[in-house]
Amino acid sequence: MAESAKDVAQQTEDRLGQVTEDVRKRFDALVEGRFSEKIQEGWFSNSGDSGNDPGRQANQNQDPR
Repeated sequence: MAESAKDVAQQTEDRLGQVTEDVRKRFDALVEGRFSEKIQEGWFSNSGDSGNDPGRQANQNQDPR
């Protein structure tokens, strides 16, 4: 009885390990695709360099001392 319980526990652990790996692969593929699409669409280009940030202008006009 104890051996069969160990076998079941080992099989369950193996299955959960495989499920974890599958989920990780799918998540990585999903995130990678969406992130690279955003870059290609220009979402991150020239961020912060538009000159429309009043806080940034205020900081540039301050004396650095």
